[in-house]
Amino acid sequence: MSDAVSPLAPESFPDMPPLAGVAISTHAGGLRYRGRKDLFLAILAEGTSVAGVFTQTLCPSAPVDWCRSILNDGDGTARAVVCNSGNANAFTGQAGADAASLTAQLIGDQLGFDSRRIYLASTGVIGEPLDEQSLRHELPKLVDGIAVSGVEAWRAAADAIRTTDTFSKGAWSSIDGAAAHVVGIAKGSGMIAPDMATMLGFIFTDLPVEPDLLQECLSSAVRKSFNRITVDSDTSTSDTVLLFATGEQIDDDLNDRHDARFPAFQAALDSVCLDLAQQIVRDGEGATKFVEVTVTGAASDDAATVIAKAIGDSPLVKTALAAEDANWGRIVMAVGKAGQAAERDKLAIWIGPEQVSADGMVLDSYSEDRATVHLTGDEVVVKVDVGVGDGESTIWTCDLTHGYIDINAGYRS
Repeated sequence: MSDAVSPLAPESFPDMPPLAGVAISTHAGGLRYRGRKDLFLAILAEGTSVAGVFTQTLCPSAPVDWCRSILNDGDGTARAVVCNSGNANAFTGQAGADAASLTAQLIGDQLGFDSRRIYLASTGVIGEPLDEQSLRHELPKLVDGIAVSGVEAWRAAADAIRTTDTFSKGAWSSIDGAAAHVVGIAKGSGMIAPDMATMLGFIFTDLPVEPDLLQECLSSAVRKSFNRITVDSDTSTSDTVLLFATGEQIDDDLNDRHDARFPAFQAALDSVCLDLAQQIVRDGEGATKFVEVTVTGAASDDAATVIAKAIGDSPLVKTALAAEDANWGRIVMAVGKAGQAAERDKLAIWIGPEQVSADGMVLDSYSEDRATVHLTGDEVVVKVDVGVGDGESTIWTCDLTHGYIDINAGYRS
């Protein structure tokens, strides 16, 4: 966690409302960090529905394995979620599985809940087992500090889950016509290319939503948000987004897409997920530019996403943007390496409002000076039309500076 806040950070943490059915605690357990809170607990009302989307890495953390297991085998409800920062509890073998099980057991015993209704997440250094004695000593203190949710509790929770983040990330939205809300916190700064970075997201609503529909809604929202961001092309062992619906605000369950409240709920959830995802990019390690890449004219929307990510992931593109160098040839390179259909002699490129090329050639009207002026801002837009179809997609990324090297070269120190 850095003392220097990203230049792309929001002006302040949002004024997030309390949410019925959610109580929060944070605690400085010293599991890795000293002098700061590194444990987060949310206690959830009986009957709270749960949905989850997780990393697609083949080396997932023990908490990811735990969450997948109880989500697949359970009844779709949850009573709590626990997160620690500083230690990912990943690549820790049986000791990692034991630490995950012990965490759920200790919290469950303290609260009187079934341990397999307690969801877990960990983030931080890979390959270091969590200390059993520390868990036994510190987790009961986490339970003792429980308080109602509200802006200060949300801010403390968002702060407790940070690692290299330079600011706490929160977002919320009201649900039109439903007298209910969606509230979320997230962490992430590096190792960000979710394929559901080290990124975590915990989202809550007081609308009652049936578990299967809740999962559909979350999966849809993640595809358009967390799965459209990249900082460094690296997918974490720990990527987890969990959505909880307490149902404490309204009695009538949402269990059908034909329900009049469904579009408003999906829109609110989409908004919160996209806000949190873009905050993660704005906190990209060493970032000085927030970059939107749009690809049109692709063979399909999925193909457009692949091409856009090839541009957004390219170190050559990202370093050019950091240098405010309108080196559009690097964009052409990234399109060509993406492995998706693209018509070289129809390729069109824009840097901000300045069109660089059409029909695979630089325009006589192109002005590198005007393109460079756009790149001097901290919000950069790149657009490419690849000329083969109707597919389109937008992703969000950041530039690559020496700050990224500095942060990651000293990460474990």
